[in-house]
This record gives sequence, C-alpha cells and structure tokens, in this order.
Amino acid sequence: MSNSTPDNRSGAERGRLTPADWEQAALELIAEKGISALAVEPLARRLGITKGSFYWHFPGKDELLDKALERWESQDRYHLKLALGADLDPAERLSQFVWRTSRQTLTHRIYTALCAAPDDPRVGPVLKRVTSRRIDYLSVAFQELGLSASDARQRSNLVYSSYVGYLQLQAQGLVPDRDEPDFDQYVQHVIETLVDV
Repeated sequence: MSNSTPDNRSGAERGRLTPADWEQAALELIAEKGISALAVEPLARRLGITKGSFYWHFPGKDELLDKALERWESQDRYHLKLALGADLDPAERLSQFVWRTSRQTLTHRIYTALCAAPDDPRVGPVLKRVTSRRIDYLSVAFQELGLSASDARQRSNLVYSSYVGYLQLQAQGLVPDRDEPDFDQYVQHVIETLVDV
C-alpha cells in the first residue's frame, strides 16, 4: 500500500503531472468507458503515478469531472469559433462540418459518452450548451444560404441529428469508418442530401 498522501508525497511526484494532465486523462477514460468509469485509481494507473498525486490537484473525482468537462467545452467552443471565422462560403463551412464530424476523433467519442448520461447534473448542462452552440453554428450558415430563420433551424436540427445518429451507428460498426473505402461516398451523400440547399 502506498504512503502517498497530499502531505507526504515527494516533490517530484507532485510536479510530474499538472491538473491539465489529469483532466485530459479523465476525458480519454470517459471517451473509452463512459462517465461511470471515471475513478482516481484507474486514472493514476493510466498515468503511471500514485493516486496521491491526484489529491494534490483535486479534492475529489467530482471536481476533476467538472474541470474536465469545462476543458472539453472550452476546446469545442474554440474550434467552433475557428470554423465560424473561416474564410469559406457557408456551403463550404457546412460541408466541412459534415466532413469533420464524420471522423471519429476523441471529441466525438467524448460527446457520445456524454450523450449516454444526459441526466447527470454535471453533464447535462454542458451537453446542452455544446449541442445548442453547434446547432446555432449550422443555423447561421443555412441562413446565409438564404433559408428563413425557421427553415434554417429545422435543417440544422436534421443535420445535427444525422451527426448524433452517425456516431451511434459508427460505435456499432453499422456505417463506414474513415479508414474504409465507402467512407468518402457516405459523407458526400450526407452532404448532398442534407446540406445542399
């Protein structure tokens, strides 16, 4: 049994990891195994350090989850802002959104895991804000293409529903993944069906 506590750990162990390291490891674990798998010991093993190091940075796993979700939302907001500011016409921005969201990256796996826990009081509000922001992004682009605010919102909801459904089907291996030959054709079909106005 380890004697590592917040008071008797070595300075080297404390300095080895930052709160950001723990937050990133938490997000990766959530992406792989869901919110319920988040615990200090598995994270410490994953990071190759005693769990005492964790308590140097966080009082408990709830605080880590809050910070990890804050980090994920902040990164998502940043990337969406970059996409909004991209010097592309709205049709191209929408197409790029579909291409980007069809690639199973860490942020998409995190989103899928969070969608499984919408009633969690820490997860639900973050999930709702991120989803709303993304749908608003789509809606703005559709309005720039000439749709009314109401029609743009409906189309945005449809495109976003396709994204969420794709993530679920991809997790079950029922749609092509980015490494498969049919992937490009599938994504192009989605764009032609749902994005082209």
